[in-house]
Parts: sequence; C-alpha cells; structure tokens
Amino acid sequence: MKLPDGPKLHPVFQLINWIARPFEYLEECAAKYGDTFTIRFFGFQPWIMVSNPEAIKQIFSLHPDNISVGRSNKFIAILFGNNSLLVLDGDRHKQERKMLMPPFHGEKVKSYADSICQITEKVASQWQMNQSFIAREAMQEITLEVIIQTVFGLSEGKRYEEIKPLLADWLDLTATPARSSLMFFKFLQVDLGPWSPWGNFIRTKQKINDLLQAEIEEKRSNPAQQGNDILSLMLSATDENGQPMSDQQLKDELMTLLIAGHETTATALAWAFYWLAKLPEVKEKLLQEIDSLGENPDAIALSRLPYLTAVCQETLRIYPVVPIAQPRTLTTPVEIMGQRFEVGTLLTPCIYLTHHREDLYPNSKEFRPERFLERQYTNYEFIPFGGGVRLCLGYALAMLEMKLAIATVLSKYELALVDKNLPKPQRRGLTLSPNNGIPLVMTGLRETKKSVVLN
Repeated sequence: MKLPDGPKLHPVFQLINWIARPFEYLEECAAKYGDTFTIRFFGFQPWIMVSNPEAIKQIFSLHPDNISVGRSNKFIAILFGNNSLLVLDGDRHKQERKMLMPPFHGEKVKSYADSICQITEKVASQWQMNQSFIAREAMQEITLEVIIQTVFGLSEGKRYEEIKPLLADWLDLTATPARSSLMFFKFLQVDLGPWSPWGNFIRTKQKINDLLQAEIEEKRSNPAQQGNDILSLMLSATDENGQPMSDQQLKDELMTLLIAGHETTATALAWAFYWLAKLPEVKEKLLQEIDSLGENPDAIALSRLPYLTAVCQETLRIYPVVPIAQPRTLTTPVEIMGQRFEVGTLLTPCIYLTHHREDLYPNSKEFRPERFLERQYTNYEFIPFGGGVRLCLGYALAMLEMKLAIATVLSKYELALVDKNLPKPQRRGLTLSPNNGIPLVMTGLRETKKSVVLN
C-alpha cells in the first residue's frame, strides 16, 4: 500500500524537527501536503498525521478490535511502565479503564472542588508582592498536590514530603528538547552510572517506585488506613477471576496517574495565566463573570461559568499540551475517507493542526475565547484530550482544576507579565510547555469588583 505523501528529509532529521520544533514542523508539512501526510521518524514506523475532523471521527470510532494503541505507545513505557493504561490494549485496557474511571468522573470529581480551591489559595498566599515567580512551577505545586491527595489521600507525612520533589526532579530530567532526546533516541538510553543522563533518569524513577511500593505495602497491611483515594480503590479491586492487581501493576498505574495527572494541567494553567495577563479585555470579562456570583461563590457554580469554560478551552486549543492524540496501529484493514489502509498502518490524529484549521477556527493564532460561545465544536474538531476509547481518563478533573485555579487566583490577586513577548512552546518530554515557564509578578491584591494595587 502506498502511504500518503510526506516530507523527504532523512528520518533522523525528521525526528530532530519533531523534538526541537514540533508545531512549526507540523505546520510546514500541512502547508505542503494537506490534511493527511506521512512523517518518518528514525527508529519508529511511519506516522500518518490526520487533521480532517471527519477522518478523525472515523479513526476515533474504530472498534478496539481493529486497532492497537498500546503497541504504538510502547516507547513511553520507559516513563510509565509496561502495565500502564497507556500501553494496554484489548480486554485488559477495557477492564482497567473501567476500574479507574469512577474517581475521575461525576460526583466524585465534584467532591475534589473545595480541596482544589484550598490548595490553590495555599500556594498563591506564598507569593510575595512585586517579586516574580514562574507560573508553571507554581501551577505544578497546585496540580501535584491535588493528584497526590486524590491518588494517595496524602496531605502530610514523610512519604508525602519525599515524593513531591522527587517527581518534580524526575520530570525536569526531560524538561528541554535536548534532554527530551532521551525519550526518542534509543541509543541514548544507556546507563553509564548515576551521573549519566540515562543513569540519573532510571535511578530517580527507582526511588519513586520504592516510595510507591512502601505506600502500597502500608495500605495493604493496614486496611483500616484505606479510604476513598484511588490507591485504596485499586487495592480492593479484582479482575474477572477474582485476582487483585499485582504490586507492579499498581506501581505502573500510579506512576501514570501521578505524571499524566498533574504535569499537563500545570502547563495548561501556565498558558492560561499568560493570556489573561497579556489580554486585559479577556481578564476583565472573566472577572465580571466571576463577580456575578457574589462573594465566596460555590466552587461548583464557578466551574459552570460559560466564559471561564471558554477561556480554558481556548487555552487548550491554541497550544495543546500534547500535539497529537494517541496513535492507532491498525490490526485489520480499514477505510478512512475512502482510502484503504492496511494492517500495521499507524494513524495519528493531530491535535495541533486540527485546532488551527482556519475553516474551524478563523484567525487561529488569535486567543479568542468567544469562539467557544459562538459555536459548539464536536468531539472531532476540539480534541485536547484525544477521543474514542482512548479519551484521557482525567479530562473532567483537569478541566475542573483549570477553572477553579484560575477563578481562585484571578479573584484575589493582580498578576502581571514579567516578559510580554509570546513564549515559545518547547518540548518537555512528551509534552510541550512555554520555554520560559511564564514569569509573573504579583502587583496587588484584588477586592471583589475593584482592585487595590500596592506599590
């Protein structure tokens, strides 16, 4: 089968472009080859990038028997482990997803609302007047605290204090394009001792795994300590044969939830605060909406505000934290938009290119939340969390965190950009993050419906 046309660069240079300048490279390819094109990365099978919403709908609608997502995600097992939901397929994926879903949806997610507001206020209260701080780091404090409380039920104690800096340090090991190369070039994955990049990476991961193992053992041996957190739920769960999850399964799923559950949201929040500080008209419109709820508004009422929701959606549209949805490897021949694709073909819905289609999002480089109030986008036109059976498990929690963190900070603090230039999206492992982290400065405290600026 002839694959769609694509760039003719050597696969090594295509991979370098993907690591160093992914958004620009995607745009260059789309300008030359259209909605569907083939990219060839060194060490990987060809990826067919797709940004046509109807094609994406057909891909997201494929039956699980027709695709393998875990197979194409195997390279990320070095981050999450071989038992991660992200690398599972078939019945096992379905069973574990079903088991993990309740804590991330419905009333359970709403129960986290007050904690999110309290954690946000705790972090924000440490900011000093007229002293700059990095938005992404501050937001990571918030989202990491939320996920640790959600997953482990921990808010204090020795293990809680140990795991937070370890996770941050480990993720920083792939925080730049050069460091991210560890994820993509297998020949760099060589342990030359604790001071080598890969040696440091795997040793730090082992320290985190040891902490997870200790938490698992403690909760297993003390059922009375088990509560409503996700680890307790997983410890009590069994498969269709009545077997509980193994310690390794638990550790891999915990690692997935801890990393994927906080880093992406922290980055999205950093971008949101950039746009709100950059565009005073957007901020003022949002503040008016928040103020309309009166003093001390209910957290759930805040989360339902339409313009606040639109600000979060536009943030996720313009610079999606992950540029692509999970690639699907075909296990049976399928036809997409009238074109037949054979077994083994890797179909990749492209989030970034879909979000920058001018026919869907006119003036797509402009940050304009109103577009989400003027039009209802389908699940194939707005896809920051992927879609189909691989829709991000934690999307509802991520959206709730974004809304409540923004509303909590914006209603109490006046923030300004240290650098008004548009930051460059830069690779940070599997995600893309503002290259400067968004430096902000608190310039004053805000009273409801009026500002008090302190000098």
